[in-house]
Amino acid sequence: MNTTQYLAEIIKELNRSVDLILNDEAEKLVNGILESKKIFVAGAGRSGFMAKSFAMRMMHMGIDAYVIGETVTPNFEKDDILIIGSGSGGTKGLVSMAEKAKSIGGTIAAVTIFPESTIGRLADITIKLPGSPKDQSESDFKTIQPMGSLFEQTLLLFYDAVILRFMEKKGLDTNKMYGRHANLE
Repeated sequence: MNTTQYLAEIIKELNRSVDLILNDEAEKLVNGILESKKIFVAGAGRSGFMAKSFAMRMMHMGIDAYVIGETVTPNFEKDDILIIGSGSGGTKGLVSMAEKAKSIGGTIAAVTIFPESTIGRLADITIKLPGSPKDQSESDFKTIQPMGSLFEQTLLLFYDAVILRFMEKKGLDTNKMYGRHANLE
């Protein structure tokens, strides 16, 4: 296959993924964001990059959103939500984060391939995304892509869909959001 054929196959995989995501779970996440005072996002590796892009879009909407681990991230409180994107749902640092958030009393949302994972079980809101873990040898979900790529791509697009649903519920449009875009670049 050539590069554009690979791209076409990736897009087919992403299309198949849509039907495997439950809208009720997604709506709980949108409502959790609406009901929270501050929104915190976390993820490791490429999932962390997706979380950062999600926090950026929330900031564009005027939401008080933060990325765990950044120097300007405030403290997590009981009126806040922590959204963790983790394919495995078992990344040690993210598990510790979820346990700490649970002890504080805030809401935890897990976006994962494995809702029955440690992070999935700690979460108040769990959204199951399709995909294969980094080690695909035990996976039922087949993908041509390496490691966790399909999950990470689906995570980014899922977060963008959450943004669109939030915009709809709040009556926001892209022009209002652009006013919050970085202007010193």
